[in-house]
Amino acid sequence: MQKILRQIAAELRVQEAQVRTAVELLDGGASVPFIARYRKEATGGLDDIHLRELEARLAYLRELEDRRAAVLKSIEEQGKLTPALRAAVEAAPTKQELEDLYLPYKPKRRTKGQIAREAGLEPLADALWTDPTLVPAAAAGPFVKAEKGEGGEDFTTVPAVLDGVRDILSERWAEDAALVQSLREWLWNEGLLRSKLAAGKDENHPDVAKFRDYFDYDEPMARVPSHRALAVFRGRTLEILDAKLVLPVEPEPGQPSLAEGRIALHLGWSHAKRAADDLLRKCVAWTWRVKLSLSTERDLFTRLREEAEKVAIKVFADNLRDLLLAAPAGPRVVMGLDPGIRTGVKVAVVDATGKLVDTSTVYPHEPRRDWEGALHTLALLCRKHGVNLIAIGNGTASRETDKLAADLMKRLDAQDGGSAMQRVVVSEAGASVYSASEYASQEMPDVDVSLRGAASIARRLQDPLAELVKIDPKSIGVGQYQHDVNQSELARTLEAVVEDCVNAVGVDLNTASAPLLARVSGLSGTVAKSVVQWREAHGAFRSRKQLLEVGGLGPKTFEQSAGFLRIRGGDNPLDMTGVHPETYPVVEKILAHAGRPVQELMGRADMLKALKPELFANAQFGVITVKDILGELEKPGRDPRPDFKVARFNDGVDDIKDLVPGMELEGTVSNVAAFGAFVDLGVHQDGLVHVSQLANKFVNDAREIVKTGDIVKVKVLEVDAARKRISLTMKLGAPAPRPNGPRENRYEGAGRGQRAPAPAPASTAMAGAFAKLQGLRK
Repeated sequence: MQKILRQIAAELRVQEAQVRTAVELLDGGASVPFIARYRKEATGGLDDIHLRELEARLAYLRELEDRRAAVLKSIEEQGKLTPALRAAVEAAPTKQELEDLYLPYKPKRRTKGQIAREAGLEPLADALWTDPTLVPAAAAGPFVKAEKGEGGEDFTTVPAVLDGVRDILSERWAEDAALVQSLREWLWNEGLLRSKLAAGKDENHPDVAKFRDYFDYDEPMARVPSHRALAVFRGRTLEILDAKLVLPVEPEPGQPSLAEGRIALHLGWSHAKRAADDLLRKCVAWTWRVKLSLSTERDLFTRLREEAEKVAIKVFADNLRDLLLAAPAGPRVVMGLDPGIRTGVKVAVVDATGKLVDTSTVYPHEPRRDWEGALHTLALLCRKHGVNLIAIGNGTASRETDKLAADLMKRLDAQDGGSAMQRVVVSEAGASVYSASEYASQEMPDVDVSLRGAASIARRLQDPLAELVKIDPKSIGVGQYQHDVNQSELARTLEAVVEDCVNAVGVDLNTASAPLLARVSGLSGTVAKSVVQWREAHGAFRSRKQLLEVGGLGPKTFEQSAGFLRIRGGDNPLDMTGVHPETYPVVEKILAHAGRPVQELMGRADMLKALKPELFANAQFGVITVKDILGELEKPGRDPRPDFKVARFNDGVDDIKDLVPGMELEGTVSNVAAFGAFVDLGVHQDGLVHVSQLANKFVNDAREIVKTGDIVKVKVLEVDAARKRISLTMKLGAPAPRPNGPRENRYEGAGRGQRAPAPAPASTAMAGAFAKLQGLRK
């Protein structure tokens, strides 16, 4: 365990004592949010990012140690564990390198090399390798068998015996861990990922054409970006693309390849025209072509996929975090509109607490085209319930429904003499999943499934975090190739993001739903339901202490959860803050020193900043904790999320056909990937700001500049209405590119020798970049 702690400390660049304490807390059942927020003193201030990395590495290294012990035991039982081998196994830093060392000793089916050894050919192989001046045919004579073996092995001729020599030597070399690792690293850095259209595939078929950029593509393995790697692997899985690892330089016919040369170099052998050198050259070639080429390709493809998946999962996690922490509209009456054409626009009104108070369905679009009737119905609902915010789902007929909402606002403004109403187009991803869920049926049992979706859309504006936690994160639609990545790792990462976001904001104990409470540190789904049941039976919680009356919620759970739960208007004003109940005695010392009750001290920055934290620290709660307490008292119940604001779509711009190059617009960032950001302009099709168009400087990752939910100003660079592609720039002072400018595709790897993306005109990015939009949505 000491070794693991030392390694994690070195990787995270923190003290070993910090890691040890964090591990002890995690092993004791503490959650990452709790440790990050309330155990800063113990861990030396490790934040949630450090702790998540620590948690993941701890799990990996523990698995590695378990496997290391199993490998050592297996080799020892075989009687082959030498001191040198033990040292190598104990020093192996990764699972891959550990398996490389174990390969020669791993129980496996009988190989050709093993059969040859059993036939007694190993002394011949050793002799020819040690002394290449020996004539192979002559040396092989004494080893020729008179008849076939009992298992059918045939060494009755000299050529068969020499084939046995080849099998022994090539198998030995292919199990040389140092050689395997050397080749793997060389090909990772120098080899190429190459893909071509699979034989017999129609390149014009819609499903095939999506992969057009990979019909003749290669790129250095180590430099393949995540989205291109996942696209190639998807095409390969669908049998649309053939993908393989190729050497940096193809050998001339009949000549040894670079890989064979590296094997020979590692072995310390070279062809010197000695009697056995031709045979040994065949053995080297066999080692690469038969033994190592396919396994190395498999290993490197696995590594490429894993690294690509890490990036894709991080993109998903970052976008999800931005979406969950988007600005809440707050306690406002909201009308949710779930657009539809033939089935009508579903309408749901929720009050300031999120309670569903009214529903309806209007038919402004085809085939009924009851525009006036729809406006009349919506106006009545707005007046009846005091609606001041309209949320419009971004699905089919979204723009037409947005126009309906705009006409409604004009009508209300004209009739009521002024209106503060706003309308917002919001993502409806996952709304249908929620509508059909068991929780939705419990929450709105007598409401039609389609109307539940409209209610969910409305609530997303009030509090995105509280509503989106009811939906599987994978259904929210902000992922990149999410179905192509490791699903268990994706789920684990997204669950961690949701947990961190919920606890960073805090949860109102008296209004939170069971799904939201279940994301609070320490609370399981069962306990969360018990909290809601207690609340329904006894009324609102008056203090955090009452949590201990909830069945199944003991002292440990209380410790983990209490600080993240808020009670507004309760018996103790501290219960609405992030101050943990365990530190209330510290607050009492602060109040006694200040000579004022807590109500007078909370929110008074001038008084609080005059206090010295050192005066109130003790052995249990040090200066860092006291500073956090003072910060909470200064801004009690603060919400870390930004203020709510709305993008203003241009009037008259309702469709992609309304866009023209040079037009400046405002939009909302709907998705972010390393290669660029997609922006909702309210025209049914997101536009792309390529990474090279985000800023007047080099940008490596789009998230350096924007995040999901940001409202940005953009200029239209290019529009391809037929292919539904909009290219945008955030360099508002930059001129539009010349229509006949260079069209090399630097986005998806349009051709052989593709290299890393470089700034390019809009048209150069569109061909491949927009093809990935489907990958991002899946």
